[in-house]
Amino acid sequence: MELRLAETRDASAIARLSKQEIEQGLAWSWTPARVGRAIADPDTNVLVAKDEGGLLGFGIMIYREQHAHLCLFAVRPDGRRRGVGSALLAWLERVAQVAGVQRLSLEARHDNAAAIAFYREHGYRTSAVVAGMYQGVEDGVRLEKWLSSSGS
Repeated sequence: MELRLAETRDASAIARLSKQEIEQGLAWSWTPARVGRAIADPDTNVLVAKDEGGLLGFGIMIYREQHAHLCLFAVRPDGRRRGVGSALLAWLERVAQVAGVQRLSLEARHDNAAAIAFYREHGYRTSAVVAGMYQGVEDGVRLEKWLSSSGS
C-alpha cells in the first residue's frame, strides 16, 4: 500500500468512492470538480491510499490555525479491517499535530455504527447529534479529538 498526497488525476476516483461509500442516498456533492478544488487548496490535504488495484481509500482534511476538520474519509470495502483507514487517519493527524492544531473534528451518519466505532477506537468522542445534518434527510454525529500541543 502506498500513501501519498492526491493529484488532480485522482479526483474522479475519490469522487466515485465518496458517492458509493459515503453519499449513497444523497445528492452527490463531492463531485470530481469539488474534489479537484480540495486537492488544489493549500489549506487542505487530500491523502490517498493506493495498491495495485487502484484507490483503496482517501481522507480530505482542512487545516486552520488550531482546528482541523476531516471533511471526507472512505476506504473501499475490501480494504477495511486491514489498517488502511488507520494509516490514512494517523498520517492526517500527524500533519495536524506538527502544524500546531489542537482539535480535530468530523461528522458521520448517525446510523453508521462502523464508522463511529472506528473513530472512537482512534480517540474521537461524540460532541453532538444533529437531526437532518445530511441534506435534511439523515441525522449526523459530530465527533472531536483533542491533540497534545506539546507534540508528545
